[in-house]
Amino acid sequence: LTMKMGAAPAHFWLPEVLQGSTLTTTLLITTWQKIAPITLLYMISNHIQSNILLPIGLLSILVGGWGGINQTQLRKMMAYSSIAHLGWTMAVISIAPNIALTNIIIYMTVSTPFFLLLMSSSSKTLQTMTTTWAHAPTATIIMMLLLLSMAGLPPLTGFTPKLLILDKLVMHKLTPAATTMAILSLLSLTFYLRTTYLLASTTSPTTTQSTTLWRLKPNYYQITTILTP
Repeated sequence: LTMKMGAAPAHFWLPEVLQGSTLTTTLLITTWQKIAPITLLYMISNHIQSNILLPIGLLSILVGGWGGINQTQLRKMMAYSSIAHLGWTMAVISIAPNIALTNIIIYMTVSTPFFLLLMSSSSKTLQTMTTTWAHAPTATIIMMLLLLSMAGLPPLTGFTPKLLILDKLVMHKLTPAATTMAILSLLSLTFYLRTTYLLASTTSPTTTQSTTLWRLKPNYYQITTILTP
């Protein structure tokens, strides 16, 4: 079931498959395909030990955040986002299955319009996303809000299930795991905020507002004039 959903450590197929698929197929894989394995997990959640699912959840959050940081392809970035959200679901499904189900339903509800907006704007990379502000400002604002909701920032919808999950883990005396999950979610927040920044604050083809040294190509060839008597 873990491999079917694409949760770590059986996640290796998901980013590559999504990168080679169309946006419609990517939407189906990240939402519709997860319904069956999540339902099965929900039905057997009373018989699964939390010390099995909790490490899988923590590893998925780590892999999802760490893998998405360096991505410029939106489909791969959303694949790692899916892995991270599955980690939150897996971590709590044996403790509070209803909250886990709420988390994955909210993720599907938020990610579906995001993919639909990507399809309507034909955006596949971070650089092409910067062109949407010029011709569809309303869609751009909606995409920004959806990204921040997936990041789990209050007062948006994505914050609620994360708060409930952390609350349940602390109630079951799993405070170290809850703290680790909250810290690891900052990795995902990094690429969500970067994408939001590119949508809101830049126009194509510019992808940054600061001219940092490592982005510039050094000038190795200099013309020198030699004066001879």
